[in-house]
Amino acid sequence: MPRPLGELEDAVMTRVWKWNRPVTVREVLEDLQQERSIAYTTVMTVLDNLHQKGWVRREAEGRAYRYEAVSTRAAYAAALMNDAWSQSDNAAAALVAFFGMMSEEQRRALRDAVRIVEGTTATAEVPPEPPAEVPPEAAPEVRGEVPDTPDAAETGDRNPGSVRGGDGR
Repeated sequence: MPRPLGELEDAVMTRVWKWNRPVTVREVLEDLQQERSIAYTTVMTVLDNLHQKGWVRREAEGRAYRYEAVSTRAAYAAALMNDAWSQSDNAAAALVAFFGMMSEEQRRALRDAVRIVEGTTATAEVPPEPPAEVPPEAAPEVRGEVPDTPDAAETGDRNPGSVRGGDGR
C-alpha cells in the first residue's frame, strides 16, 4: 500500500490525474501558481519524488521530462480505503461505521459498484436499502422489505422471489 500523498504531492498529482496526459514541470507550475507562490525547482523536486515513489513515469523530452500517472486517482483512493480497513481489528464493524457516514448518494454508488463487481446490472428486483435509523420492529415496507403476499402466506414461503432467500432474511 502506498503511503498517503502529502499536501503538495496531492496538488501535483491532482493535476496529472485531471489532465490525463503526459505533463511538464512548467505546465504543473503555471497551474499551481494560480493558487500559491511556488518555485519551478519545488515542482520539479515533487515530480521527481513522485517518480521515485512510483506514482508517475517519465519520458525525456529534450532537456526536460514529461510525467504521466502510473494509476488513477480512483485506484489511489481504493488503496487508501483498503489500507484503513485492513488495520481494523473488526472489519465488519469498521464497514458498518463507514457506511453509516455515507450519504444516500454514496450508498447508491456503492450498490452500483457491487453490482458491477458481481457482474449484474439488474436493479428492479433489488429493494432499496433501509435508512440506518429504521428500528427493526418497523413494518417490512418501511425496512425496505417486500411484504408477504397471500400466495406466500399460504405456502409458508416468505418473499418467494426475494433476493434475500426463501426465508426473507
